[in-house]
Amino acid sequence: MFKRSGIYMVPTDRWYIERTVWLVAGFVLLGSTALALWHDPRWIVFVVITGLASINVSLNGFCIVGNVLKRLGFKGILDSEPASSPWYFMRTDGWYLERRIYVVVGFNMALASVLSLVHSPWWLTFTGFVGVAMLWFASTGFCIMANCLYWLGYEPRLGSARSAAAPAVTCR
Repeated sequence: MFKRSGIYMVPTDRWYIERTVWLVAGFVLLGSTALALWHDPRWIVFVVITGLASINVSLNGFCIVGNVLKRLGFKGILDSEPASSPWYFMRTDGWYLERRIYVVVGFNMALASVLSLVHSPWWLTFTGFVGVAMLWFASTGFCIMANCLYWLGYEPRLGSARSAAAPAVTCR
């Protein structure tokens, strides 16, 4: 592992399973965080479930939302199953950057959710931030956490890295 420079971005030219999962998770996080803040703190259970599901995806590759999306016709870039299979499993053949994101984000969401219940409701700002970051990641391809891991030297399987001085990638 070595430190590197540049900006890591995932492809945004089409909606594939992994990108759409980040979009769905972002909406779930924002919605359940808002409900926990303004209605009933027990709504935070959906943030915990999303966090645990994220950790589960990183460990065994099975993603409930990914399977629904595959049956709706979406294709996965990190899909370990053949295209003819009705099941979606994210590749688990190595600890690549995107797989590490699922672990880090899942752990942080679950921890902040529990802390919002037992310590202070201000922890909901963190879960809200993660929700906004996931929506941003899905829409622009840029993620703060992904870039931090990239700069630490973890190898990505989605997208490409480009120098900050390089021209913007254009969609065809």
